[in-house]
Amino acid sequence: MADPKGFLTHDRELPARRPVDVRIGDWREVYHDFSAEKLTKQAARCMDCGIPFCHNGCPLGNLIPEWNDLVYRTDWREAIERLHATNNFPEFTGRLCPAPCEAACVLGINSDPVAIKQVEVEIIDRAFDEGWVTPQPAAVRTGKRVAVVGSGPAGLAAAQQLTRAGHDVVVFERADRIGGLLRYGIPEFKMEKRHIERRLEQMRAEGTEFRTGVNVGVDITAAELRAEFDAVVLAGGATQWRDLPVAGRELKGVHQAMEYLPLANKVQEGDLDSSPISAEGKHVVVIGGGDTGADCIGTAIRQGAASVTQLEIMPMPSRTRPDGQPWPTYPTLFKMESAHEELADRGGQRVYAASTTAFVGDDEGNVRALRLVDVEGPQKGFQPIPGTEREIPADLVTLSMGFVGPEKGALLQDLAGDGFYDARGNVARDKAYMSKVDGVFVAGDMGRGQSLIVWAIAEGRAAASGVDRFLTGDTALPYPILPTARPLV
Repeated sequence: MADPKGFLTHDRELPARRPVDVRIGDWREVYHDFSAEKLTKQAARCMDCGIPFCHNGCPLGNLIPEWNDLVYRTDWREAIERLHATNNFPEFTGRLCPAPCEAACVLGINSDPVAIKQVEVEIIDRAFDEGWVTPQPAAVRTGKRVAVVGSGPAGLAAAQQLTRAGHDVVVFERADRIGGLLRYGIPEFKMEKRHIERRLEQMRAEGTEFRTGVNVGVDITAAELRAEFDAVVLAGGATQWRDLPVAGRELKGVHQAMEYLPLANKVQEGDLDSSPISAEGKHVVVIGGGDTGADCIGTAIRQGAASVTQLEIMPMPSRTRPDGQPWPTYPTLFKMESAHEELADRGGQRVYAASTTAFVGDDEGNVRALRLVDVEGPQKGFQPIPGTEREIPADLVTLSMGFVGPEKGALLQDLAGDGFYDARGNVARDKAYMSKVDGVFVAGDMGRGQSLIVWAIAEGRAAASGVDRFLTGDTALPYPILPTARPLV
């Protein structure tokens, strides 16, 4: 334990956000730098618990007390070694993960938890700055070829592990750039894409091959893929979005979030001068209260929306841990993300316990308003409350209501047979992450359902272990011991 009194003498502190008026004028990440001195104090708050529940909270089993102690002692070089031992991409999780580890922190029982996520991102950023993140090519090649379909965090984690095990790995991505939702679903102000590029540079140097613009199942069939490769990893995500089938859904101006957000990112990539779906000068309504909804809010504000309103069918969450979600589970709490702070500053609203009943259009087929009603729920099944019906202006609506599973496109149709899908419609797999098709493995949201980035990386690593054992009869790759009780996230 680095500082036995650290948790008593230091309060939890995080980096300050840049002023709203400043940050909405650009697309850079919203946080100021955090000094090494402040970070050392945060690392000192770790109690090095006899039973570190943060390990169970983290699907990757990150060695959190170890690298907290190393940061406190300013041994940054060893800290990144311990961090990389369990996590291929801490620069992603340190920015995007909702930190179930912090929800499980023992200090959080009666105080503010350790700032685990901030320590994590500072370790990896320093490692890149110091040149410590270098390629780790395999000493011996196996001659085995593996195809990874999908280049999100699950696919990239599987690819890096398998490349380092000596296999020849090719990652297929149907988009024009590598990264999946990391690339086109996460706005620049939450994670600048330079973080993806520098990691891909390492992976290419290690020997991973990337092929973009390839729609597997169409441009190359499942049969051709299996004939060319010794094993296949399906890591295409759960990209089948949840729709809202109410009157007026066909009106122009009503879009899925994943139709809206990627175009804004393409502007930042330099592919477009402006987005074909822009919020500039429009009254924007974001339906959905999760992270994707917040991403739509921040994007609309930066595009110059006239107003932004967020709708959520669930009641407003508690600001303190609910009795039904005791420590160390992940609680559903009221959040004030950077985009919500911007929304409040611009005079926008977050409306809870409200359901959309219809979209109202003008004579040219454009949406002009949204009808909604307050509801009681969820215990009462979201029953409408009489007398609360109303309309609000809406020139642009984004549907940010999550995903219902993998797309059942040509690839999965070619592979599907008896038992290929589980009861939830995801691709079924065994303990080694292999599907019902011999040699075809599944990692991430395609097999798990919509989940967190930290779960995707953990599953990519676990699937890689299964693939390596399948190809060689044994494996030296670490197999994350995923918690049997899924956290409430």
